[in-house]
Amino acid sequence: MADGQALDEVVTFTSDLIRIDTTNRGGDCRERPAAEYAAARLAEAGLEPALLERTEGRTNVVARIEGTDPSADALLVHGHLDVVPAQAGEWSVHPFSGEIRDGVVWGRGAVDMKNMDAMILAVVRSWAREGVRPRRDVVIAFTADEEASAEDGSGFLADRHAALFEGCTEGIGESGAFTVHDGSGRQLYPLAAGERGTGWVKLTAHGRAAHGSRPNRENAVTRLAAAVTRIGAHEWPLRLTPTVRAALTELAALYGLDADLDDVDGLLEKLGPAARLVEATVRNSANPTMLEAGYKVNVIPGEAVAYVDGRYLPGHEDEFRATLDQLTGPDVNWEFHHHEVALQSPVDSPTYARMRAAVEEFAPEGHVVPYCMPGGTDAKQFSRLGITGYGFSPLKLPEGYDYGAMFHGVDERVPIEALHFGVRVLDRFLRTA
Repeated sequence: MADGQALDEVVTFTSDLIRIDTTNRGGDCRERPAAEYAAARLAEAGLEPALLERTEGRTNVVARIEGTDPSADALLVHGHLDVVPAQAGEWSVHPFSGEIRDGVVWGRGAVDMKNMDAMILAVVRSWAREGVRPRRDVVIAFTADEEASAEDGSGFLADRHAALFEGCTEGIGESGAFTVHDGSGRQLYPLAAGERGTGWVKLTAHGRAAHGSRPNRENAVTRLAAAVTRIGAHEWPLRLTPTVRAALTELAALYGLDADLDDVDGLLEKLGPAARLVEATVRNSANPTMLEAGYKVNVIPGEAVAYVDGRYLPGHEDEFRATLDQLTGPDVNWEFHHHEVALQSPVDSPTYARMRAAVEEFAPEGHVVPYCMPGGTDAKQFSRLGITGYGFSPLKLPEGYDYGAMFHGVDERVPIEALHFGVRVLDRFLRTA
């Protein structure tokens, strides 16, 4: 089991990494100081980390721990070093202070996801002190650019440094095995075994530029607005993937309900707060988010542009594309601004069972359930290497703590006890993986 020093170090490392500003606004990020920090901690544990860049300053770290069974497949353990922007004036503490107060570590990245980076470092160093070696090779990767395109991070590693991941068949990363309180005393631990695909879409409407005082039936803004309205109002049909089907079945059994998958919306209503674990992943989605048009109020522009955050379920990208073709209509073109695959991982694998067992050992009162992430992680890029991805960054959270609101939110923070739980569970799982 992870020692007391590991429990102290995970708090220190989380705070230290938060203080290193790695804000990713979409190209101007510099992860190198955080990468050097992580690499130094790994080197102190006797590893030989490689620092790798596609773009100067956009640094990734990769290291391998040799296992005791050379015939076993390797396991990837990854976390990203960049964070989304934070406006200091909106926060109770400075977002890059890493302040430790009232048993909580505050700052941007406390949950997304410098906490997991710190857990990985703490566990690896604990093993070095004890002389522990895992059964299978463990490849550690700290990545750049996850909060944007991943082109400088996991995409670059998968495309240009595949040899570093030789033998890896499975991987664990962010957003899974965290506590969800359902309001009735139950504690749920969703363990991610899938992700919706990313389909960020650019819409372009062309028309006839003209004076704003004259009638214009070829108005690009009008054409775009009509398409955006259709997309925003569209009711996507119900689609159940194996992971979501398993989640609904297990949740229904837990709550003593009939798992009527012919009436999923009715079942979700009966599940109450627990429904939020699955309600975003029973359908594709497309939400308009940005509009760009015009330069003067009395000039009708010849072009108008919009952006849509689209997500599609595993096996349903073709349906997503066909629906966009229909909703945009003949006067608006669309293309992918950013496009990544959907993922589906088995919930009956030995690795999934070991993750479940690790959580249950330290949270025996909890109920582990399958989970499909509505968004995406670096697991998408690593899937190019044939690596099956799971979301497993364990945290035991108190009631009233809104985990989802911490992602990209104001006053992001993580309890110290949650970090301690994460280290213990991660250590337990990796020793047996």
